[in-house]
Amino acid sequence: MASVPEVTSARPELVRELGASHATAVVVGVVIGSGIFLVPAEMIQAAGSARLVYLAWVVGGIFSFFGALTYAELGAMKPQAGGEYVYIRDAYGPLAGFLCGWTWTVIVKPSSLAAISTGIVRILANFPQLSFLSLRIGNVPVTWGQLVAIGFVFLISAINYIGVKRAGNFQLTFTILKVVLIIAIAALAFSSRGDWGHFAQRYAGGTGGIVGFVAAVAAALWAYDGWSDVNMVAEEVRSPERNIPLALIGGLLMIGVLYMLVNAAVQYALPPTLVATSSSPMSDAVKTSFLGAIGAAVVSGVMVISLMTSLNGVAMSGARMTFAVARDGNFFSILAKIHPRFHTPHVAIVTQAILTMSFLLMGGNFRQLFTLAIFAEWLSYVTASSALFVFRTKPSTLERPRRFLGYPLAPALFIVASAALLYYTFISNLRNSILGSLVILAGVPVYYAFALRRKV
Repeated sequence: MASVPEVTSARPELVRELGASHATAVVVGVVIGSGIFLVPAEMIQAAGSARLVYLAWVVGGIFSFFGALTYAELGAMKPQAGGEYVYIRDAYGPLAGFLCGWTWTVIVKPSSLAAISTGIVRILANFPQLSFLSLRIGNVPVTWGQLVAIGFVFLISAINYIGVKRAGNFQLTFTILKVVLIIAIAALAFSSRGDWGHFAQRYAGGTGGIVGFVAAVAAALWAYDGWSDVNMVAEEVRSPERNIPLALIGGLLMIGVLYMLVNAAVQYALPPTLVATSSSPMSDAVKTSFLGAIGAAVVSGVMVISLMTSLNGVAMSGARMTFAVARDGNFFSILAKIHPRFHTPHVAIVTQAILTMSFLLMGGNFRQLFTLAIFAEWLSYVTASSALFVFRTKPSTLERPRRFLGYPLAPALFIVASAALLYYTFISNLRNSILGSLVILAGVPVYYAFALRRKV
C-alpha cells in the first residue's frame, strides 16, 4: 500500500487526497460527455439496425473493459503522475515517453479542453436568451461565446489550482448529479408512448453489413474514450494499487450500464428512421414524453452539466502529464513546480489553461488541431497498452507486480481494437493524421535540446 508522501516546507510534493469515489468520478465524469446524447444517430446511420446498434455498444464496451483491465494493472504497478508517459518511458525509453508527453501537452489536452468548452457554449447558445453568444464583440474578431468558453476554462483551472481535493470534490459532486439526471431523462423517454417494436426495425438508408457495424463500434469506442485519465493522477490517489483498478473497472461498468439505458430509452421512444435523422436523438426522445418541447431544454441542461464534469476531469489529468515530463528534466523545469500551499502542479495547470485559451481565440480553426490530436491520443493508447507485455516479460522492472485476470488476452484485444480505430482515423483524415505524425516527430529535436541542456 502506497503511503501518503510526507509534505515538507523545503520541497512540497503531490499529496494523495483522492479516494476511490473521486477516482471513479474521474473515470465516469470524463467519459460521459455529450457523445451519448448525440452518437445514437451516427451509429444507426452506420449499422442500419436498432439491434446492431445495441450490439455495437456491447462490443465497444467489452473492448473498453479489456483496456480498463490493462490500465488497472499498469496503474497498480506504477502509481505515478503522468499515466501513458510513465508506461511508455519505462518500457521503451525516455525519448518515446517524451514524444507522448510532448504531444499531449502541446496539442491533445489543450485542444480537448477547447473542444469541450466550445461544446458547452454551443449548447447554451440554443437557449433564446443566450443566442448572443454567437455574435461578435463589436469589430473585434472574437465572439461572446469564445469569451464564455475561456471563462469556463479559467474557472475549472482555478479550482484545480487551489487543490486536488477541491477539484476531486467538484468532480464527484457533478458526476453524481450527472448520473442522476441521465437516469431521470432516460426515465422520461421511457414514459413516452414508445414501442418496443422499434428494436426490430431497420433504417433503410444505413450503411449496413460488416463495414457499417465496424463504423458503429468505432463510434461506440469514441463514446467510451477518456477512462484512462485517472491513471494520470495516480500519484494523488490514496491506496492506488486498490483504488485505481476499482475506479477503472467499476467506473467503466457503470458507464456501460448508463449507455445501455440511454440507448434503450432512445430506441424505445423513436423508430430507427427518426433516430438516424435527428440532430439530438435524446432531446427528441424526451420531447415525446409528457414534458413535450420543454424536454429539449432539460436535455440541454444535462449536457452542460455533463460537459462541465468532463472539462474538470480533463484539466486535472492533463496537467499531471506535463508535470511528470518536466520533473524528469525533459521539459522546462518550472512546469515541475508544486505549489507550497495547495500541493498542485500549479505552473503546469496555468500553462495548460493558457494554451487552451489560445486555441479558443483561434475560433473554429482549432478543430483541425483537435482532429490531429485524436490520432496522437489513440497511438499513445496502443503504445502504453503494449508496455504491459514488456513489464510482464521483465518482472524485475515492476515496482508493484500486481497482476490481473485477462492477461494476455485482454491487452491484446484492446490493442487490436485501438489499432483498428487508429488505422480508421488515419485513413479517414489522412491530412490531419500526417500532420499529427509530424507534430509528434517535432518533439525529437526538443527532447535532444533539453538533453543537451542537462549536460551543460
